Amino acid sequence: MFQFDRRLFQNFDWVLLGLVALIGAMCLANLYSAMPDTFRGTPVYLKQLYFFIMGFALILLIISVDYRILVEFNYTLYGAVICLLLFSSLFSSGLAGTSRWIDLGFFKLQPSEPAKLMLVITLASYYFRKDTGKGFTLKELFVPLMLAGLPFALIVSQPDLGTALMLAFIFISMTLFVKLRWSTLVTLIGTAFLTAGIGWQYLLKPYQRQRIETFLNPGSDSLGSGYHIIQSKIAVGSGRTFGKGYLQGTQGNLDFLPERHTDFAFSIWAEEWGFFGSLFFFAVYFFLIFWGLNIALSSRDKFGTLLCIGVVSLIFWQAFINLAMVMGLLPVVGMPLPLFSYGGSSLLTTMAGIGILMSVRMRRYQAPV
Repeated sequence: MFQFDRRLFQNFDWVLLGLVALIGAMCLANLYSAMPDTFRGTPVYLKQLYFFIMGFALILLIISVDYRILVEFNYTLYGAVICLLLFSSLFSSGLAGTSRWIDLGFFKLQPSEPAKLMLVITLASYYFRKDTGKGFTLKELFVPLMLAGLPFALIVSQPDLGTALMLAFIFISMTLFVKLRWSTLVTLIGTAFLTAGIGWQYLLKPYQRQRIETFLNPGSDSLGSGYHIIQSKIAVGSGRTFGKGYLQGTQGNLDFLPERHTDFAFSIWAEEWGFFGSLFFFAVYFFLIFWGLNIALSSRDKFGTLLCIGVVSLIFWQAFINLAMVMGLLPVVGMPLPLFSYGGSSLLTTMAGIGILMSVRMRRYQAPV
């Protein structure tokens, strides 16, 4: 199981590790600015630092194990995550009518976060085993649909529509990557449009519909449901070219912007560092996504490629939705920005995904399975 081959050290991915460390440093500086002295107890930037240390330890653990062992244990891990989701839904005490967290004492675990990575591993294992090169039929997609549908339903019931939609994006991204027959693709697209219409009419809760209506017209309730979007857009726009300066942002310091250390963390960064600071942030993040795709292309076996595509899609879609949300281009759905927003479960899940990417990169010299 554990590999101590000298070639592993020669192929260690310092570039990916450096990108994660750079985004982590920006995260901690941003959290210090967003929540300077108003938080009781341990400051959030120190808590996040502890989570980063745990995350780097998790990366070391993951890269010491051959990632291909996940093919054998993926259903065991999948079952464990489903049990955690069931436990959180049935027994955990939630906030604001939700049941998303399990209190572990030193931090609260949100099982829906590792469920994202577990879906990546499960779909990669399934498509690796079943791919014949002829293209998947609709019948052959029944099993992966059920594998994605079960955690999706459990997360929606918590309720947490934003995270549940992430599972859908991961499923779509990985399924489109493997070869599909045209008839299957057309059927899936038609079903998606039909499901969206039914979901809007019968499945969405009133507050979820209101979020979408507020996105279309945030000024209709500027002190209520539209408040987050309006204040976020003010913060991003007020940064102008070079920003107001570190620790000089008014939207955060004067407490106008809610959730400024979690979902709207980038709003604080844009206000203080402006257009060029945001451009630098986008460049680093884009290079992280690009490097992940490069690792996928360099993998010598299909399972490694599928894993990398899944991890990259997990990071990309969360980042895209969050950044579009804080700039008023998408409705507010409660989506953290990977590696940048405060939160232990989200950060550790992302770091585990980074560990998988590094494990694939380090073993690209090995013969494919």
